[in-house]
Amino acid sequence: MTTQTIKIVNATEATGSANSRSQQRTTRRRTLGLLIAAGVLGASAHVPSLAQANTAQGRQEIRIGYQKYGTLTLLKGRGTLEQRLASKNVTVKWTEFPAGPQLLEGLNVGSVDFGTVGEAPPIFAQAAGANLVYVGNEPPSPSSEAIVVPKSSTVRSVADLKGKKIVLNKGSNVHYLLVKALEKAGVAYQDVQVIYLPPADARAAFERGSVDAWVIWDPFLAAAEKQIGARLLADGKGLVNNYQFYLAARPYAEKNQDTVRIVLEEIAKVDEWGAAHPKEVAAILSTQTGLETDIVALAASRYPYGVKPITSGVLEQQQKVADAFANLKLIPKPIAVKDAQLGASQLARK
Repeated sequence: MTTQTIKIVNATEATGSANSRSQQRTTRRRTLGLLIAAGVLGASAHVPSLAQANTAQGRQEIRIGYQKYGTLTLLKGRGTLEQRLASKNVTVKWTEFPAGPQLLEGLNVGSVDFGTVGEAPPIFAQAAGANLVYVGNEPPSPSSEAIVVPKSSTVRSVADLKGKKIVLNKGSNVHYLLVKALEKAGVAYQDVQVIYLPPADARAAFERGSVDAWVIWDPFLAAAEKQIGARLLADGKGLVNNYQFYLAARPYAEKNQDTVRIVLEEIAKVDEWGAAHPKEVAAILSTQTGLETDIVALAASRYPYGVKPITSGVLEQQQKVADAFANLKLIPKPIAVKDAQLGASQLARK
């Protein structure tokens, strides 16, 4: 709290000294609200969060960031996590993000405790100083992301992208796909013009012809194929793993190991159920995302289920991604991915 803020609050308390304690609290809350609205209190001012308030009342909260795809969307739609955590007096707050980098920014600033992203976002976030940890991953899903071009495009191969404009969400899983696809085609990364836009804006640019190609993931990929006839130039098969990772803020994971373990257990249950019920999966995803059933059914058909604990082998693959980005100067410094590993024993069942 700034010096100016302290003076105002203290003045309020002095003025209300003759009033009841209830009146003092009411005045103080109103003053605090006015200061925030007026910009006197900065973002760093200490205002108790909802999670802190819940803890003070004997309740806890886990704030989960999710995107329009994957197991977390199914978990939210089925409501089984809320049921499981209710017995532990833990509530669940869901927040949707357009892509992984934005989700991890939320985790970095303390508005999210747990979330799921692709390969690249945690590398960019770790390089930027985010205090995150890997807690699990889904199997590789290389066909769930691709480089697409308009159906009338004269571009027929990745090599034809030399000198072209390519749009993608910076720091997302598809960023690495583009790097590897260009490398295989013998095109230098510097020989294409990469434009950074989130999925909705990227699609708009793609549809109006402002860019030559779009690198995107499901279900946006499936929607582009089904709705506007986007032609697949190359997907991730033979190029990338495209792991889906579950991450948590390190302070939260270390202090709430039981809650994180329960979330992973419920994810595993939904994975098992989803693999056996594709029609039901499509129905839930359609409701949760607002996309047509045939679109989410296509996306879900490319999604591999089966959450696993993080292994050294998976982290070694992540290190290759990190090294590629560091070599291209896409991240500000080299990183050691293993520094973002949570001890395996920390989430073991007690």
